[in-house]
Amino acid sequence: MRHTLPLAPQFYVTAPQTCPYLAGRMERKLFTALQGEQAGELNDTLSKQGFRRSQNVLYRPSCSDCSACLSARVRVKDFKPSKSQRRATRRNEQLLRRTRAPWATEEQYELFRRYLDDRHADGGMADMDVFEFAAMIEETPIKSRVIEYSQPIDDPDRQRQLVAVCLTDVLDDGLSMVYSFFDTDRQGDSLGTYVILDHIRLAAEAGLPYVYLGYWVPGSPKMDYKARFSALEVYVGGEWIEMDDPAAFCADPHPLSNDPIAEQVAAITLPGSAPVRG
Repeated sequence: MRHTLPLAPQFYVTAPQTCPYLAGRMERKLFTALQGEQAGELNDTLSKQGFRRSQNVLYRPSCSDCSACLSARVRVKDFKPSKSQRRATRRNEQLLRRTRAPWATEEQYELFRRYLDDRHADGGMADMDVFEFAAMIEETPIKSRVIEYSQPIDDPDRQRQLVAVCLTDVLDDGLSMVYSFFDTDRQGDSLGTYVILDHIRLAAEAGLPYVYLGYWVPGSPKMDYKARFSALEVYVGGEWIEMDDPAAFCADPHPLSNDPIAEQVAAITLPGSAPVRG
């Protein structure tokens, strides 16, 4: 009888390009394809090692002379909201949450475009059209959900107005917030903070220990908000550590801070401890 073993995923490195978070830096990513029957298991395993999903690709930063980007997650059982976060909850308690299959709509795209134009007009997604947006939402080989937040309105033709959206992956140990966007005209409502707080509540209700927030980058004003959540862990040196003091993490690169690509790949744990080929 002939037995076949699943092939270990191949890992690749992108060409350097301008860093969207820190001025004067170049970014590079280590990535692998996410596909096949074991896609969910691979996503679960690599998410615990600092990887993030974008459609059918898993990636994490692998810059040659910088290691500022740190994967961050909230430990749900130990999280305690701050006063400002409790105010954000109260300001948005009238919002209606709806969880949907990963299917893009025109209303989502209109909100997404307004969000990009206001917050990330010079970012890498600024030129994303409706078809690329649909691909971002719908091309997922794993268990994903679109979580919408709407404001009730007094309109017989439309009973709610969409104000925030989050594309969320359901992992075996938590919720991963892949991408979120919201109505930037409601600046005083702290919608971005509220969406994270609601995901922490959802994870607690589901008995999931973590909410993955993506990357926190010390020194980047765009990422400061993530450091305001208690019970925050960051992935450093192959392990998750408590982030007690954000000021203890430095954005300045060190010439010896990053291992060569081959060593980084060799250190990755895969489902079933399969060998890794770089």
